[in-house]
Amino acid sequence: MSLKDRIIRLIEADGPMPVSMFMQMALHDPSEGYYATRPGLGQDFTTAPETSQVFGELLGVWVVHEWDVLGRPQPCHLVELGPGRGTLMVDALRAMSSSETGRACLEALQLVLVEASPALRKVQAERLQHVCPLFVDDLQDVPDGHMLLLANEFLDCLPARQFERDAESKDWFEIRIGSENGELTYGRVKADLDWLSSETVDALDHQPGLRTLCEILSHRTHPFRALFVDYGPMVQPPADSLRAYKQGALVDPLDEPGAQDLTVDVDFAALKTEAETVGLDVSGPLPQGQFLLTLGAEARMQSLVRANPNDAQSIFEAAKRLVDPSDMGDRFKAICLSSSGLPRAAGF
Repeated sequence: MSLKDRIIRLIEADGPMPVSMFMQMALHDPSEGYYATRPGLGQDFTTAPETSQVFGELLGVWVVHEWDVLGRPQPCHLVELGPGRGTLMVDALRAMSSSETGRACLEALQLVLVEASPALRKVQAERLQHVCPLFVDDLQDVPDGHMLLLANEFLDCLPARQFERDAESKDWFEIRIGSENGELTYGRVKADLDWLSSETVDALDHQPGLRTLCEILSHRTHPFRALFVDYGPMVQPPADSLRAYKQGALVDPLDEPGAQDLTVDVDFAALKTEAETVGLDVSGPLPQGQFLLTLGAEARMQSLVRANPNDAQSIFEAAKRLVDPSDMGDRFKAICLSSSGLPRAAGF
């Protein structure tokens, strides 16, 4: 029985399901979930590390700087959430090894990869075998101790519930996934949103996992930095942003659950609020382009061009995509969550 058929059976038994439950099953079902069985990095979607090596290299420089800020702890956990094919970390580690401080940092680091996908774990293990990464299933499984965390396009995969306010009654409704004639459909049920503080919002996507993430971080007993880069608005919450990608094209999210990537925009304002509520310090959010340029994106691009003159145009175009406001530069945001009492993170 296909995953779609199992979802329909579950709906027939228990009623329409929240969008968040649909996302969880479509992405993480052990036997047919997208990330568990057929991750399409470079086919269904392309991330910043796959676009230009400048991205991962600058994050490597960032890690070295923040390790120094933490007092050069030994050991220190370098954690990546959702490492994909390991490209970001390969580039970051290479950049770290280019300086004396970076090499000292490398000697102090224990790489921890938070990855639930068996298929991706195999790829990551092969590409990063020289640093013997530790694999864990969840952030809360990361051993205690000093920590520097990187996460690129991780938050957008956290399941979201979707709500909208009726234009006439002003009542709130939750979007649910139902079924009709053997196909998945959208519907809605009345919802109670007493926790929503804004009176100006008429629709929103709400990711409960943002609060869980902040709570897990707040329980760590040693100083840490956690850098997240993702896409979404900085002020107003996103609304109706559920999308599906297959072979690089937008497709209907309900068509083939498990066979296509699902994503939502990240509510950075909500993440900032949740983090501050549990006592974390927050740097950002700010546009990715601004963050990378502050870290030295232009200088790094020029250095690569000088070293590889025959590839100058492609290097320039790839790096430009990262910072161009009309491309990834404004669409993506960077935000850093830290244990309290640390100075503002580099790049912010």
